[in-house]
Amino acid sequence: METSHPTFVVGVGGSAGGLNAYKTLLDALPPKTGMAFIIVSHILPTAHSLLAEILSRHTKMPVTVASNAMRIQANHVYVSSPNTDILIRGYSFKIVSPRTTRKHIDLFFSSLAESMGARAVGVILSGYFDDGTEGCKRIKANGGTIIAQDVSAEVDGMSLSAQASGCVDFVLPPEKIPDALRRLKASETTEKLDFGTNIFLATIGEGRKLVLFPRKQIIYAQGGPSDAVFYIQKGTVKISVVSQDGKEATISILNPADFCGEGCLAGQPLRLGTATAMTDCELLRIDKDAMMFALGREQKLSDVFTAYLLARNTRYEADLIAQLFSSS
Repeated sequence: METSHPTFVVGVGGSAGGLNAYKTLLDALPPKTGMAFIIVSHILPTAHSLLAEILSRHTKMPVTVASNAMRIQANHVYVSSPNTDILIRGYSFKIVSPRTTRKHIDLFFSSLAESMGARAVGVILSGYFDDGTEGCKRIKANGGTIIAQDVSAEVDGMSLSAQASGCVDFVLPPEKIPDALRRLKASETTEKLDFGTNIFLATIGEGRKLVLFPRKQIIYAQGGPSDAVFYIQKGTVKISVVSQDGKEATISILNPADFCGEGCLAGQPLRLGTATAMTDCELLRIDKDAMMFALGREQKLSDVFTAYLLARNTRYEADLIAQLFSSS
């Protein structure tokens, strides 16, 4: 049974004329993309939807009606049910019934942006009016990708509205969308490791902020609550400890692209040392819970953080060996 997290979560919004576009898209999609596809369609609240059954004839992927707390799996297709709002929380669905808004594509895309960040893809297909446009803006602002149907849309209102917003990356017929998704996945796996703070600020959600510390200001103090990780954007930070008899020792000097305070992630309740700005500093402060969530979701951050920890441990081992030999 497939249980892996998807590399990207693709939200597909449509209304009038959308059914044929869904079929065409699924006909062109290979069954093993590593992505999850969630179709949010304008269905009358009183209608009995056979959408999942109809679409299952056009793909080898499992097609399921999304339900509350259902896990989102790779290589699966999910569809919304009538008279419900569909949201994402992490890699699970949250279903609200009855529906709270007429613009449930906007609502879903906004939750997709918050949960998936750069791993969110919004696809706008045939439909009237402008539902989905605001959600597309949120996805784009959080580092995701937007695709809109071209002139092949039977009803072009939703697609043209999204394009007019300026946030659409690709304008394609449904049968060409899989090619764009394939290129997106390829660029993700071959792209040079890059931790962009501005993008990270947008994609992590709540629990993060940029903070400025002037020279000699304490960032966190020994014995204080261990509740956040800091990423050094600019400046130099000193980590020091004070013994019970008042002796102070410098543990490390940190520079841009280093982390400090990461002991909170290992359950450290209180700070074991003090971090002080040696120069004017700009740091990204990330709450413990937000950092744990982001490490599980953002591969680049996880790679950068792991590489930092490994390099730091290697330095510590080398220093310890040098001290052992010098003392002997």
